[in-house]
Amino acid sequence: MYQGSKNSSLVLKELPKVRGRYLEDAPLAKYTWFRVGGNAEILFKPEDIKDLQDFLKHKNPEVPVTLLGMGSNVLIRSSGISGVVIKLGKGFSKIILKDETNLEVEAAVLDRNIALTAAEYGLSGLEFLSGIPGTLGGALRMNAGAYGSEIKDILEKAFVLDPLGNLHALSVDDLKMTYRSCGLPEGWIFVGALLRGVKGDPTLIKKAILEIMTRREETQPIRTQTGGSTFANPEGQRAWELIDAAGCRGLKRGGAQVSEKHCNFLINTGEATPEDLENLGLEVQDRVLKSSGVLLKWEIRCLGKSLKF
Repeated sequence: MYQGSKNSSLVLKELPKVRGRYLEDAPLAKYTWFRVGGNAEILFKPEDIKDLQDFLKHKNPEVPVTLLGMGSNVLIRSSGISGVVIKLGKGFSKIILKDETNLEVEAAVLDRNIALTAAEYGLSGLEFLSGIPGTLGGALRMNAGAYGSEIKDILEKAFVLDPLGNLHALSVDDLKMTYRSCGLPEGWIFVGALLRGVKGDPTLIKKAILEIMTRREETQPIRTQTGGSTFANPEGQRAWELIDAAGCRGLKRGGAQVSEKHCNFLINTGEATPEDLENLGLEVQDRVLKSSGVLLKWEIRCLGKSLKF
């Protein structure tokens, strides 16, 4: 099992040559919405899909790989992340109109920009993406959704790299998508997708997007350092209602707080550590379990070795 190295330069020497960039002992807090977290042993920013494929084909299979998207639903622990953290950037940010109703989108495109681009082309059905923080890659990984729709509803096929760098085009059935999850193994990387829309009136589509963005602004603490929804909704229930009923609205631990505006959001008030945020989430989970008998499932991904175990 890979144990990591106290000298990232030693790890770097064993990695394949790439056209993108390697950064040693790279701080990751700036890449997350919580603005907290440790460092990556190695941060890799590939130039494009071919560069990423070459890296995967030639790297030591024992070196773990972690993909980091927009960081909107990620909490990185103080221990940081060992191995290589891959951050997709400009080389994965294209949107192409393939035909009258389909958009081909690369993984680093913001969900909101997909909705806005679809509106420009007069494609309806993708408006809900304007209410989802993050990028397409993360949305595919967790089958993200909002306002009654989710990614699997508009997905024709996803383009995915396996751990050896081979490219696959997978259907919704192949991905085994369910509520806020998919069955794709963690070592596989989403690099893009073909998304399906329906021809519509651009004016009405843009109006719907504006309504979603306004509603999100009014009901969620999006101007704070937060990670989006903390827990997935249990079947037939709303997580925020269970959290509220358990008396957790406004609850604080260190620099972390449960949002007063929407209590399924955790907030870094400015001085929170990753442990403050994770421990607060665990306390909310425990209080809800005792109050309602429901064990909430984390929607935020906690990455890195836990200091508690």
